[in-house]
Amino acid sequence: MAVLTKKEIVEKIKSGELEFAPEIDKFQLQTHSVDLRLGYTFLIHKTWKITQAGRVALGIDAFSNQKRDFDVIELEEGQFFDLLPGEHITVASLETIKMPKDVMAVLYPRSSVNRRGVSVDLTGIIDAGYQGQLIIPVRNNTGQVIRLYPGERFCQIVFESLGSNLQPHKSRHHLKDVVDMPEPEDSEELTLITKGEVLKLKAKFKIDL
Repeated sequence: MAVLTKKEIVEKIKSGELEFAPEIDKFQLQTHSVDLRLGYTFLIHKTWKITQAGRVALGIDAFSNQKRDFDVIELEEGQFFDLLPGEHITVASLETIKMPKDVMAVLYPRSSVNRRGVSVDLTGIIDAGYQGQLIIPVRNNTGQVIRLYPGERFCQIVFESLGSNLQPHKSRHHLKDVVDMPEPEDSEELTLITKGEVLKLKAKFKIDL
């Protein structure tokens, strides 16, 4: 794989293989990456709720189909978001991205954001063919309130070319999917994991080489 340079990124955009909406501006295009801007949607994870039994603490179980509980904050132009000390939230990118079928990308934090004490994790792979906003977990690692502004450059993506085109598949990491928590991609895999039957899983789903 090879990292795409500014020239190659521009060529992909001009050809329509790579799309951003809204379109990126001159501040976002770097020598071998693209900066993404912070969007207007903020998801605050709820820690408790009231039920018939009383006040119930909410935990996180990645292998459960239970809907996650968020306060969804939609800011308007001119508004900001104060990230409280130690607070962990999820944010959406301003841009929607459409990836080429022969290119993947990796999302990285911007060093200027990390220096403020905001942890923007290396959140993994953006698949070839992906379409949608990017969902970014962030955390305030300081003892002070950190003010975030929609539209500020918040993270960056590095594009890497693949050896061949891939057939894109539906991602579960769109903004709507994160809130609605759809059925897992492979419920049988998760069922075996939660039962502790990992060796059975490995035996049943061997790769045919």
